[in-house]
Amino acid sequence: MDLAHLGHLELLTPRFDDSLRFFVDVMGMTVSGEAPGSAYLRAWDDYERYTLKLTAHETSGIRHFAFRTRSPQALERRAAALTAAGFGMGWTDGDLGHGRSFVCRDADGHTIELYYDTEWYDPPAGQKPALKNQAQRFPARGVNVRRLDHINLLAADIGANRIFFEQCLGMRTTEQIILDSGVEAGLWLTCTNKSYDIAYSREAHGIGDRFHHLTYALDSREDILRAADIFLEAGVHIETGPHKHAIQQTFFLYVYEPGGNRVELANAGARLVLAPDWKPIVWTEAERRRGQAWGLQTISSFHTHGTPPLPEGVDP
Repeated sequence: MDLAHLGHLELLTPRFDDSLRFFVDVMGMTVSGEAPGSAYLRAWDDYERYTLKLTAHETSGIRHFAFRTRSPQALERRAAALTAAGFGMGWTDGDLGHGRSFVCRDADGHTIELYYDTEWYDPPAGQKPALKNQAQRFPARGVNVRRLDHINLLAADIGANRIFFEQCLGMRTTEQIILDSGVEAGLWLTCTNKSYDIAYSREAHGIGDRFHHLTYALDSREDILRAADIFLEAGVHIETGPHKHAIQQTFFLYVYEPGGNRVELANAGARLVLAPDWKPIVWTEAERRRGQAWGLQTISSFHTHGTPPLPEGVDP
């Protein structure tokens, strides 16, 4: 339990200005910092300075994601364990809003950053909330996402990533999909009492280091239904939902931001895993063929669309 929570991610976009407008005007996020080619954004109840670093790039995808550790000592322990296991890449001086960090790669090649020292958000006068236990004033703009919830990555070898996160980072598997062949096809992991902080889906083409989606939380299902109307009015492509997942029971809505990355909204009332001896829930092929919780079939693009786009010549 050396990891405290998912801290942030760096998302790449070939349409930086359009993507920035999407996250600020439609998602309702706040710019809390800028750097050449990048903007740092936050949801209104994220306690850290930012949870999303948006960076201009020739293509879409994810550059890295980060976890905050529970203490400086926990950061040192994880760095030593990752180095010993051959996944470590070394130390950095940090980035805007957080101190030195240790960088590693997961079993599929995704870049992960671990840090402890961080900057708590200090809202300027126009953003100070009336309630002092709230990070920022409610923006009353667009969807008004509340906090970063989780991310989902694509991986060629789900089993290898499960072992990596369990053994090297001390996370717990809460649910998984295992095919009739015995191949692991889906994975949900937690480092908190939420039922998951990160998920992995099987990459159908055997290509590593690809991204499925990022998720911000809203307070209720009604907020997600309203968000669907807001996306509709803004001309945002709705991929699937609103509906309820069978796995993890999340009420969901998926859209594409202008750069091509998939974004999910989910209800903030996530299931909690309080049992210290929790045993992973295993879903079979037959159970997944039934679709989502209320029968909606999983849309085909959910298995084929990821970022960055597939290399030229690879059939989606």
